[in-house]
Amino acid sequence: MTVSALDDASRSRGRERALEARRRRAEIKRDLRSARRGVAEVLSLREEDPVVGRMRVVDFIEALPGIGPVRAGEVMAECAISPSRRLRGLGEHQARALTRALAPRMRRTARS
Repeated sequence: MTVSALDDASRSRGRERALEARRRRAEIKRDLRSARRGVAEVLSLREEDPVVGRMRVVDFIEALPGIGPVRAGEVMAECAISPSRRLRGLGEHQARALTRALAPRMRRTARS
């Protein structure tokens, strides 16, 4: 399979779209960290917003205050979510389990 060469305009558009996607994911993570958005709200966006849907679950969890790589791994194992999974790839049961597992942490953050 041969990859076709892109012209400069196509390459530039691709870079701009990638930059916008990174900015959007950073915004979502900031909103989670500051409790402006809740876990359930972001999970509900995963089907409609392709940028949110392509976010890795581990990055989503680690964006929450007080959760690092170890706790994120524990939450993912508890919810039976593969480390390579993206938000759009979550099943309904996994999304509900994730919301339940993270809800107590979000309540503690809101009180602080």
